[in-house]
Amino acid sequence: FERNFEKISLENSPLHLEFLAMQILNDRQIRQKIKRLAIEIAEHNFEEEEIILAGINNNGMSFARLLLDELLTLTEQSITITRLRLNPADPLAAEIHLEMPIESIRDKVIIIVDDVANTGRTIFYAIKPLLETLPKKIEVAVLVDRKHKSFPINVDYVGLSLATTLLQDIDVQIRDVEEFSAFLK
Repeated sequence: FERNFEKISLENSPLHLEFLAMQILNDRQIRQKIKRLAIEIAEHNFEEEEIILAGINNNGMSFARLLLDELLTLTEQSITITRLRLNPADPLAAEIHLEMPIESIRDKVIIIVDDVANTGRTIFYAIKPLLETLPKKIEVAVLVDRKHKSFPINVDYVGLSLATTLLQDIDVQIRDVEEFSAFLK
């Protein structure tokens, strides 16, 4: 006997996105990871007078603020937050800018913060302005670390380590949302 199948295209429907995106972290899990990362940062830097959190662009800065809020409940150390601005698609297209005087990071612990570490390129170039002085140490904190680095970047504080294909994308939603989430697309 013969079966008839109808091909249904979901390409332009809202369902299309749901089939292609898989939630990898929900609100509760992200909040738990922020607490754990803040504890790790405080433990590894407990002897420091000051810790500087440098968030990369918008999502990195949002993640840095969340870490700051949690760190302030754990320690009486001075925690400074600043932003690193750069173009992730073309890091050399414009100046990479640290939104605090470069001299103020001398002999300080700097933690570069971003939502996702993909190939490592953005973090690699974010270090550039920090090399104009001599920080005590530079560390990296990310919510999601993908395991296919093209640049020599080691992430010190990781919420979730994930092996993905180069074609997949991670979408972290922590700005202007009621509930935090992260999706693999």
